[in-house]
Amino acid sequence: MRFEGTLKTWNDERGFGFLQPDQGGDEIFVHIKSIVNREGRPQIGQRLSFEVELGPQGKKRAKAVLPIRPPRAIGSRSDSPTQWGTATLFAIPAFLVLYVMLAVIWRPPAAIAVVYVLMSLSTFAVYAKDKASAHDGRRRTPETRLHLMALLGGWPGALLAQQFVRHKSAKRPFRQTFWLTVGLNVAGFVLLCSPLWHSALSTT
Repeated sequence: MRFEGTLKTWNDERGFGFLQPDQGGDEIFVHIKSIVNREGRPQIGQRLSFEVELGPQGKKRAKAVLPIRPPRAIGSRSDSPTQWGTATLFAIPAFLVLYVMLAVIWRPPAAIAVVYVLMSLSTFAVYAKDKASAHDGRRRTPETRLHLMALLGGWPGALLAQQFVRHKSAKRPFRQTFWLTVGLNVAGFVLLCSPLWHSALSTT
C-alpha cells in the first residue's frame, strides 16, 4: 500500500530525514537511498509518495519513495544552474584579466598563481566527490569546508564544478555565502599584490 506525506526534516550531509504522513501518526524515517526518480536534493516541504516497511530495530521507515512534484527550488528560474553558468562564464575570465593587469603593474609572486591552480584542482575534486557521496547517501563534505577552500583560492575550481558537475548550483544560501568568499578572496589577492601591503610589511 502506498501513502503520501510531506518531508518535515532533512539532514543533507547525512542523507536522511523524516516525513509526516497525510493520514497522521508518527513521522517516518526516510533515507536518500530509498528515494527513486529524484531530481536534485530532497527539500523540506516536498510532497512524497511512499511505502512503509519495518527497519532492523522494528521501527517504521519509508521505501520506494517517489516525489509527487519537484521541489520549488528546482523549478525556480533564479535557482537554475544554467543561469549560474553565466556567472561562471564571466567571473573566471574577469579574474584572469585582473591577474594579468596586476602582474604587469605590481609583479606579484608566481607562487600565487600556483596556489590558485592547486586549490582550484583540489576544490573541483572535493565537489565531485561530494556529489558522488550525495548520490550514494554516504557521508557528505561539510559546506564550511567547501567555503573555506573557495576562500583560500579554490573558487575558480568550485565554479567549474558547480557548472559541469552540477553540484551546489541550486541552493541559494550556499551560493550567497560562496560569492561572499569569492569577493573576499579577490579583495585579499589585490591587497597582497599592492605596494601598500609590501610597504606595510617593510615598516613592521
